[in-house]
Amino acid sequence: MSSPLSRRAFGGAAAGAAAVAAVGAAAPAHAAPAPAAAPSAAPAERPFRAARPRRHSRRPNILFILGDDLGWADLSSYGSPHIRTPHLDRLARDGVRFTDAYSGSATCSPTRFSLYTGRYPGRTKGGLAEPIADKSVGLEPTHPTLASLLRDSGYATALIGKWHCGYLPDYSPTKSGWDEFFGNFGGALEYYSKLGLGGEYDLYEGDAEYKDLRYYTRILTERASEYVGRDHEKPWLLNLNFTTPHWPWIADGDEEASAEIVRRIKAGDRSALWHQDGGSIEKYKEMVEDLDRSVGQVLKALKRSGQEQDTLVFFASDNGGERFSYNWPLAGNKGSLQEGGIRVPSVLRWPARIDGGQVSDLPVYTPDWTATLLELAGARPHPAYPLDGTSLAGHLLRGEDVPERDLFWRVRGERALRRGDWKYYRGKSGRDQLFHLSEDAREQADRAPFEQARLAELRAAWERVDAGLLRY
Repeated sequence: MSSPLSRRAFGGAAAGAAAVAAVGAAAPAHAAPAPAAAPSAAPAERPFRAARPRRHSRRPNILFILGDDLGWADLSSYGSPHIRTPHLDRLARDGVRFTDAYSGSATCSPTRFSLYTGRYPGRTKGGLAEPIADKSVGLEPTHPTLASLLRDSGYATALIGKWHCGYLPDYSPTKSGWDEFFGNFGGALEYYSKLGLGGEYDLYEGDAEYKDLRYYTRILTERASEYVGRDHEKPWLLNLNFTTPHWPWIADGDEEASAEIVRRIKAGDRSALWHQDGGSIEKYKEMVEDLDRSVGQVLKALKRSGQEQDTLVFFASDNGGERFSYNWPLAGNKGSLQEGGIRVPSVLRWPARIDGGQVSDLPVYTPDWTATLLELAGARPHPAYPLDGTSLAGHLLRGEDVPERDLFWRVRGERALRRGDWKYYRGKSGRDQLFHLSEDAREQADRAPFEQARLAELRAAWERVDAGLLRY
């Protein structure tokens, strides 16, 4: 199941500055030039191997961080030739970097449904929205969630940042298992004014509006740093959902650009937040590097609190990158079930139980992390809502093999299923395709004409899962 891309460009001795060189060398001609090599290369990564237990560890605190529309190769540790992300790179060096990790869907809210429920988005009405854009649907408060299950097993729970799983009055993190909520309900907001897609003000503490007109990423970073720095009496879960680097393309200090977008929103321009006439590769770089610094500040607060050893930190993106993302060598981007739309940077660190400096090419995706976190926390899924993910706890802690299983995706007009190195894909053309990802991560060599039996088997597997989901 090993991917040559993982091993040549990222695995074994290829890490840190070497990873940048390897991927940068394969970049297309229009890509930004790679910077000069660092004076000294980072320590080499080694293939993942479970550590021997060093001491008895308590149930971990869980800090689960999501970037928004961050591309698979937008971190320097994943090969970006022009974006520098030293704090996230350090997190990767201190833990495990996953090369073949995927989001639960290709857009914001379905992936969040898959994380919070541990199930395919298509099992719930709200998960059919790709993404949620009005008040008609959301995550039903009666559905068990990662937060409610952990809370019932003794955890404190909080969500800071983007919710995007429904709007008040019917849907809210505080109705779905989180003790505390501070953030925005919608899919996007202007970073200073906090105006959403419909011109509504969208910054809340709990279910009440909260006024703060500073740059949003700064506010979230402060709130998260305060939370992890508290003297907690019991283990905690913090879902920290940044909106960075989602459009509009406004960095800290861009108050003039902010004012122009606000003017357009108030004039009734419903497309103003999409900012299709703005942004640039350099502005995007600025936003990603700001996200990196913000994560670094939260991790610094965690270290100061004395909880670093016993806190599992996970970082990923909610889906693939958008207009200015660097996804090479993957094809496609946000909204597509090609690799560039669903393969995402993913890093896990838990100093008490997992060694650093490691890389894994195990195919994993969002519902797996729900199952894994529940098991590590000693919580059980609700029997009436079986999980679709596979717990990786035995693999991560004891080196147990993860049984081969299928990773399944469905969005309007597209379908995909990965089994081992093989991926079945049908895009909007309606044509069934088959790719061998370890040889063709870019999905350019369609093997369907030569592997008809395998194609039929994977198509049938996809259709069996689909038959059990809600219809669009």
